[in-house]
Formats: sequence, structure tokens, C-alpha cells
Amino acid sequence: MRNLGTVLLGLIAALLLLSLSAFSVDQREYALVFRLGEIVAVKKEPGLYFKVPLVDNVRYFDKRILTLNWVEPDRFLTSEKKNVLVDSFIKWRIIDPAKYYVSVKGDELQAERRLSQTVNDGLRAEFGKRTIHEVVSGERSKIMEILRQRADRDSRQMGIQVLDVRLRRVDLPQEVSESVYQRMEAERKRVANELRSRGAGEAEKIRADADKQREVIIAEAFSQAQKIKGEGDAKAAEIYSQAYSKNPEFYAFYRSLDAYRNSFNSKSDVMVLDPSSDFFKYMRNSGRAGSTGK
Repeated sequence: MRNLGTVLLGLIAALLLLSLSAFSVDQREYALVFRLGEIVAVKKEPGLYFKVPLVDNVRYFDKRILTLNWVEPDRFLTSEKKNVLVDSFIKWRIIDPAKYYVSVKGDELQAERRLSQTVNDGLRAEFGKRTIHEVVSGERSKIMEILRQRADRDSRQMGIQVLDVRLRRVDLPQEVSESVYQRMEAERKRVANELRSRGAGEAEKIRADADKQREVIIAEAFSQAQKIKGEGDAKAAEIYSQAYSKNPEFYAFYRSLDAYRNSFNSKSDVMVLDPSSDFFKYMRNSGRAGSTGK
């Protein structure tokens, strides 16, 4: 019975010793083993490890990618001496837990303060060399890459790797935005008025040119019509002349008929003429011819 109790006590002591000696490391973390306050081992791979019980102690640090977000956007001056509000974030992770512990005592808040100071100094320097347009759109990607390289270079001394620095938003302060929008509106109105004035001038020019072309076309058409009319009159006169030369009597008779038709075109016409005038020559001849026939 006494031997059984001794065995049980031995097993309990062994289990207790094993529990105090063994520790595990997850794939999402690093482990630092300390002995009397000094780092004696760094465990970067997941698995089961052992330490000296009651002498060694273990601290764990996150291996995953962490995000540093600013609570509120910061103000920076551009080369135009204009304030802009910048909202950014940093993606970082621990790559050397021993150096990380020595630099910031393993304090994540202290590490983030140093990171944010490094990035803010870089933002101040880069924005101070550029205009608002360049930091908003023109060279935004270039600025982010410069900041990432600088922050990564400085943070390596802390055992940290900076993976990305992003400018999430770059805005003008409210008071500056209103004045900028007013200037933009005034500029747009000025351009619109200039375009309207230019368009009205072009319209007047086009109308004047169209009127000029219309007058030219009408004059040319009238000239052509008069020319054709003159040629027609000349041709008619030539035909009349040829007909007259062939039979003067018939020509005179035909002209008299045409004169009768025009003179007696309406019943309301009244003419006072001498019956013996030459106008009634062919009418008188027609009357005698009829009497002779009778």
C-alpha cells in the first residue's frame, strides 16, 4: 500500500514537472523563453517545447499581420502652404521577436507610436514637396511606396516589417474646401460665359456669311434669268423677223389678232376708237369678204 502511494506521488510529481516544463507554440505566434530576465531561446515554429521549470518563463508575440489605424485624420502642409487632412493606415508584423522585445519591451502600443511617428514624418516631408493635385491623384502611389520603404527601413531596427502604407483619404479642411469650391464655381462660370460669348460671335459670323452667300446667289440667279430672258427675246425677235420677211401680210394679220385678243379679253373693257383706224383694218376686210361671199 505504501509502495502504491509512493508511485502515485511520483506520477503526480512527474506530471506536475512535465506541465511546468512543457509549452506549445501556435502557428500564429512566436515564443520567447526567458531565464532570470534574459532571453535564452526564440521559438518561431509551431510545436511542443520544454523549459526549465520555475526558472524559465515564456512570453508570446503575435506573428500575424497587424493594422495600425489613426483615430482621426492628421493635417499636413503641401508645397502651396495648403492644409490637407490625411487618413492612412499601416500593415505591419513582427519578424524578429527578440529585437522587438529589446526595442519596445514587447509593448504593441509603443511599437505603433514609433511606427506612426515615422510615417507622419515621411508624410510631412513628401507632402511639403508636392501640390494638392499631386498628393490627391498625380503621385499618390509614388508617395505611398516611398513611405513604405522608409518606414520598413526604420522599423527593422525594432524587429518589425512594414508591409504596406496606404493613404485612405486625402481631403481639404472644411473651411478650405468651401473657398476652393467657390473659386472652382466662379472659374466654371467664367469659362461658360466665355464659351457662350465665343459661340454667339461665331453664330453672328456664320449668319452674316450665309446672308452674304444668299445675296450673291440671288444676284447670280437674277443675272442668269435676265440673260436667259434676253436670249429668249432675241430668239423670238429673230423668229418674228424671219416670219415677217417670208409673209409680211400674214405677219401683220397675226399681230392684229393677238392685239384683238388682248384688247377684248374682258367684257367690262371699254374702248373708244375711230372705226376707220388701222386697228380695225382686218375686221373691215373680214366684213367685206363675208358680203362678197353672200
